[in-house]
Amino acid sequence: MAAAAELSSLRATALAVLLLALVVERPATSTACSVSAIYSFGDSIADTGNLLREGPVGTFASIGTYPYGQTLRRPTGRCSDGLLIIDYLAMALNLSLVSPYLEKGASFESGVNFAVAGATALDRTYLLQSGIMMPPASVPLSSQLDWFRSHLHSTCSSQQDCEKKLAGALFLVGEIGGNDYNYAFFQGRSIEAMKTYVPQVVRSIMDIAKEVIELGATKIIIPGNFPIGCSPSYLSLFSTATSGNYDKRGCLKSYNSFAMYHNDQLHVAIDDLRKVNSDVSIIYADYYGAFMHLLQKAYLLGFKESLLFKACCGAGGKYNFDMNLMCGAVGTSACTNPASHISWDGIHLTQQAYKAIALSLIMEGFAQPADIVQKIWRC
Repeated sequence: MAAAAELSSLRATALAVLLLALVVERPATSTACSVSAIYSFGDSIADTGNLLREGPVGTFASIGTYPYGQTLRRPTGRCSDGLLIIDYLAMALNLSLVSPYLEKGASFESGVNFAVAGATALDRTYLLQSGIMMPPASVPLSSQLDWFRSHLHSTCSSQQDCEKKLAGALFLVGEIGGNDYNYAFFQGRSIEAMKTYVPQVVRSIMDIAKEVIELGATKIIIPGNFPIGCSPSYLSLFSTATSGNYDKRGCLKSYNSFAMYHNDQLHVAIDDLRKVNSDVSIIYADYYGAFMHLLQKAYLLGFKESLLFKACCGAGGKYNFDMNLMCGAVGTSACTNPASHISWDGIHLTQQAYKAIALSLIMEGFAQPADIVQKIWRC
């Protein structure tokens, strides 16, 4: 009983620190904050409603209906039960919730979120010519950049006005590239075959970063990819009877190695970009490391050990994931307490997991250089 009480106390303390760090009220007139707005590019990890407003189809059609948004008590177009990493990053900067770009009548004073669920780093034509199929509503990075240019054209009174606005903004370029790989892997492509796509995916990400720098960006975060071998979707689709294919946590080693292969190449490209843009703060966000840290500390944050690789919302089975019965479809159901799960629907994470990862990025050294990260979030 004493041990259980101590564990409960540790969990409560960890959650209290998390909430204090990310949702503490800050004076709206604070002048120490170095960020006045956030501009975001990416996919479902950051989409706060754009796909929903475009008219989601196919696999993503259910994000506009319950149980998506369960923790918020209403669906918002986020691929989760609640908030995402970007919500917490904005909250920690004392900025209002980043409004989706396609929301009519929205105020964009705090920035714009161009991310769209299902988005790819590579253009649709390139992937289709390579035999990789994707949902019709998929919006690549290049289209999101076009939206950004149009936004600047319609909101800046002059080039100087734009430069001033962007100099005080934080740009989040990604996470992106995950869908380029997901679509291919889920259609049967091998890991070795997909390694040939990594340089193009990384180049596409860096092209966006270079473009926003040319337009005046001074602070950029570029996240790496998550350890996909720990995702219920991959664990379900690529399960094997060979125990040696899994690491000590139960993740698929080969797919995690692929994610690290992508991240290593991205990290090298970021270092190269820094060398020619020494006056720009370019941060690498280690989503892979932050997720693994979350697994290691899961019990302190209230996640149940028996549910670490089991989706909250699904149709049953070992990992509660079925590609033919995605969350929200007839025959699926959601758990009553998403905060006890890391995975929401087998592909995306729960609000509780995103919150913990956001804390790791801001306070626990999983975004580098750490000194620049602390400077940005010092309010």
